[in-house]
Amino acid sequence: MSGVVEGLNSVKADIASACNEVGRNVDDVTLIAVSKTKPIEMLMEAYNVGVRDFGENYVQELCEKIELMPKDIRWHMIGHLQRNKVKYIVGKVSMIHAVDSLRLAEEIDKCAAKLNVVQDILIEVNMGREETKFGVFEEDALSLVKEIAGLKHVRIRGLMTSAPYVVDSEENRKIFYKIKQLAVDIAGQNIDNVYMDVLSMGMSQDFVAAVKEGSTMVRVGSKIFGARDYSRK
Repeated sequence: MSGVVEGLNSVKADIASACNEVGRNVDDVTLIAVSKTKPIEMLMEAYNVGVRDFGENYVQELCEKIELMPKDIRWHMIGHLQRNKVKYIVGKVSMIHAVDSLRLAEEIDKCAAKLNVVQDILIEVNMGREETKFGVFEEDALSLVKEIAGLKHVRIRGLMTSAPYVVDSEENRKIFYKIKQLAVDIAGQNIDNVYMDVLSMGMSQDFVAAVKEGSTMVRVGSKIFGARDYSRK
């Protein structure tokens, strides 16, 4: 058994255990294999044992891998997206996770309109209020959602966050709890074109805590593929 398959099995077991602990259905959690800087051979190892959701941080790398990998993969753009790069990925990715401004959403909408598609997006919320991270603050999320909801070729599926790095992942449960409550509050507004059925939260160091607090998508890289090689970027 390869290291990738071993890593996947371990992560899946941890997700199942977390779901069992809080009474959730494991099928309600999508595992996104974060494959940035990793070679196609490693992605194919994951693909060959059933992984269909892959996450990338860089547009150029994402586009290269889309061309080389099987066509039934659901690609997720999980990194910070610059407006001038939007045209390269709209219509090619299943979801854009890190939308944090109206201007970015408008660019996505414009590119999607040209292709006559509707692009699923998530609103990135900086719940930890970290200066080094992108995302709107919690108190600004609802107003941004309302602004973006009027765009015809963008569909808001939910929220995304990257919690602070901690040694004990349980420390982040309060962050995950708060963003789940924010999603519930926004859903309660019954805004057209806003669904709030996706919560993208939890990475290699804290996905178990995120699952316990309601995450529907976890973005796991190093626990599956090993440490990243940034010389490949």
